[in-house]
Amino acid sequence: MTWRGLSKGIATALLGAVVATALSPAPARAACTDQPAPGVEWRRCVLDGQDLRGVELTGATLHDSSFVRADLRGADLSRARGFRTKFITADLRGAKFDGARLEQADFTKAELDGASFRDADLRRVRFFRANLRGADLTGARMREADFLNAELSGATWTDGQRICAEGSVGRCN
Repeated sequence: MTWRGLSKGIATALLGAVVATALSPAPARAACTDQPAPGVEWRRCVLDGQDLRGVELTGATLHDSSFVRADLRGADLSRARGFRTKFITADLRGAKFDGARLEQADFTKAELDGASFRDADLRRVRFFRANLRGADLTGARMREADFLNAELSGATWTDGQRICAEGSVGRCN
């Protein structure tokens, strides 16, 4: 069928749909070298060693990205989505991950002192030898999370009531 075979009303509707689709706002996308911003979509980006102190990455997509040895102190990653994101030896003191979905993320040896993970999805996350001293894990879903040798002293546990005792390593006592 050609455009001539369509009624004027159908052709106008189709053209309107095409224009609306072309002009509709797309999700924020960024090259790995672009400045961080809320809602940015960074997939397979290597941001190792970057100074990202205090950045706002709320609602960002960080799938398969790497922040090894990055400085993210005080960063806001609330509602961020990341699958297999690497935060190995990153400085995340005071960072906010509230409502984030970080399945299979790796926080091995990360500094998470005072970080907030309220209502975060942390299924199969690795916190091997991470410092979670004073972190807030209220409402976090942590099925199969690995806390081997993680420092949990003073952390608020998932129930929002229990504070991990001094000397809690690998589990909240």
